Amino acid sequence: MIVEHLSLVDFRNYATAELALNPGPNVLVGRNGQGKTNLAEAIVFLATLGSHRVSSDAPMVRDGHEAAIVRARLAHGQRKVLIEVQINRQGSNKARVNGAPGRTADLPRYAHVVLFAPEDLQIVRGDPSARRRFADQLLIQRTPRMSAVLGDYDRVLRQRTALLKSARARGIRADALTTLDVWDDKLIALGSEIIDARTRLAADLQPGVADAYAAIAGADHDPRLQWAQSIRGGDPEEGSAQAAGDGADPPGPGDAAAPERTADLFRAALVARRAAELERGLTLVGPHRDDLVLRVRDLPVKGYASHGESWSVALALRLASAELLRHESPAGDPVLILDDVFAELDADRRRRLADLTAGYEQVVVTAAVEEDIPEVLHRHVVRIHAGTISDERAATADEGPEAADG
Repeated sequence: MIVEHLSLVDFRNYATAELALNPGPNVLVGRNGQGKTNLAEAIVFLATLGSHRVSSDAPMVRDGHEAAIVRARLAHGQRKVLIEVQINRQGSNKARVNGAPGRTADLPRYAHVVLFAPEDLQIVRGDPSARRRFADQLLIQRTPRMSAVLGDYDRVLRQRTALLKSARARGIRADALTTLDVWDDKLIALGSEIIDARTRLAADLQPGVADAYAAIAGADHDPRLQWAQSIRGGDPEEGSAQAAGDGADPPGPGDAAAPERTADLFRAALVARRAAELERGLTLVGPHRDDLVLRVRDLPVKGYASHGESWSVALALRLASAELLRHESPAGDPVLILDDVFAELDADRRRRLADLTAGYEQVVVTAAVEEDIPEVLHRHVVRIHAGTISDERAATADEGPEAADG
C-alpha cells in the first residue's frame, strides 16, 4: 500500500496541509515542534482510528475549531482509493470512501500502517494500558470489525461499572443486584472475543518478534509474549495474574472450543469477584485488566531489561507487526512510519533498523537532524517549518536548505 497524497484541514497545528509522498523512503525533516509528528499521526489515525500520542480525539482538532479533516489518496497496486475522516471535538467521527459516506470503522480496511515512535518504549516499560493499546490497534488493522467489538465492550464496561458504583453507594447486596446479570452476559460475550483475539495475536507475533529482536540486537535471547489474564485469577493491573498458557494451552484459530472455554472462565471469575467488585465499585475482571507480559532471558522486560534491550524489544514488536500485516493483507505492505526513532538509537541499531525496513513499499521517516537518517532511507526529502511543507524537489538548484524551509 502507498499513501500518494495526504490532505489536512484544522488538524493539530495545520490550518491546511498538502503532502505528496513517493513509493520507497520519504524523509520529513524539521526542528522539534514544527509539525512532523502531526503528519505521521494523521496517517496512523486512518489505519487505527486512534492516536499514538493521546487517548482522546479532541487534542487533534486545531484550537478554536470543532472538527478536523484527514484525507488520503491510497494506491493498492493499480487500484486507487480516497478515504477521509472528519474528527469531531464532540460526538462521533464521520468517514467517506471515494466521496461516499461510509463507516469510520471501515477505514482500517483500506489503510495499513505500522508506526515506530519514541513512545514505543512505554509499550515495554509502561503501564499495562500501553500494551493493551498496542495490541488492540494491531487487532483493528488485522481484523477491522474488532474496532466495533472493542467499542461495544467499552460501552458495556462503563454501564456495568456505573451500576456497581450506584449499588455500592446505596448499600445493595450482591444477591439483590439481579440487573448485573444482564451486563455480565454482554461483558462476557464481547470480552471473550477480545481475549481470544489477543491470545492468537500474541502467538502469531511470537516468531516475528524473535527474528526481529535477533536482527536488531544481534543477540540470541528470544523474547516471549504471553497474556496475563484476570479471568484466570489475580489482577494484572495490580501485579498478579495467571498467564494464558500456565496450566492451559492458549486457544488457537482452529480451536472451536476456545470461545466457550474463555466464556466459562470469564463467568466463573465474575462470580468469584462479585463481592469485591461491589465493595470497590469497579469491574475487576475482563480484558480491560489484562497485561501482555514480555520476557527476555526468562525475565520480565519491565523492570529487568537494559535500555538497549527494551528498545530492541519495542522495535521487534513493531517489525513483527509489519511482517504480520505484510503476509496477511491483500493490499500489500503496510506503510512504515519511523517517527523520530533514529535519534533514540546508537549507530549500530540505526543501521540494522534501516536495513530491515528499507525493503517495504513505502517508508516515512521523521527527524529533527537530517544526519541521523541512514543513507539507505535518505531519498525523497520534505522539510517542515512552522506548519509549512516544502518539497525539496521543488527547490531550485541554487536554493539552500533555508530557502527550502520557507
